[in-house]
Amino acid sequence: MLGIDPGLTRCGLGVVDGLTGRRAGLVAVGVVRTPVEDALEQRLLAVGDALTEWVERHRPDVVAVERVFAQSNVSTVMGTAQVSGVAMLVAARAGLPVALHTPSEVKKAVTGEGRAGKEQVTAMVTRILGLDERPRPADAADALALAVCHLWRAPSPGAVGARPGAPTAAQSAWARAASEASRAADRSPILLAARAARRGRA
Repeated sequence: MLGIDPGLTRCGLGVVDGLTGRRAGLVAVGVVRTPVEDALEQRLLAVGDALTEWVERHRPDVVAVERVFAQSNVSTVMGTAQVSGVAMLVAARAGLPVALHTPSEVKKAVTGEGRAGKEQVTAMVTRILGLDERPRPADAADALALAVCHLWRAPSPGAVGARPGAPTAAQSAWARAASEASRAADRSPILLAARAARRGRA
């Protein structure tokens, strides 16, 4: 499963492996960067070449891309939409299906909360994949979250009574438990004392 967090300056890429209903594992994660001073067509070409290389190297079954929504910054949303188109083109040329997921869908799938912040998403991706370190930058974590989201929301072959696109009961329970553990860690006395000490030094 290849997740793509589209962006012209930074495009997050994340590959996870696993079966629906089972724990996902990290295969690869990275970010494609393009210089802002380069011509638009050259930047899109660079992203397309990098995506093609990732598809050929990791051979995913599905490509999950974040669905683009209008933002206040028109230039940003235009670049994001253009990279999304490149990602879908690369997938189509490789004969791969494309799945589009909204940011709220992804957040709901991995944290249990559709309005979760980027830090919470990153923390949950780290827990879900059993990583020693948090993936950085946020674009990389978002790409992994997209891949995990689609892996969890895709219906199991032959499943009876499962709603397509809905996480299983086990997945929902895991997300809730991990989210509660993350909130409990944020309230730990050691962490609270460290934060108070930092504020005192500020």
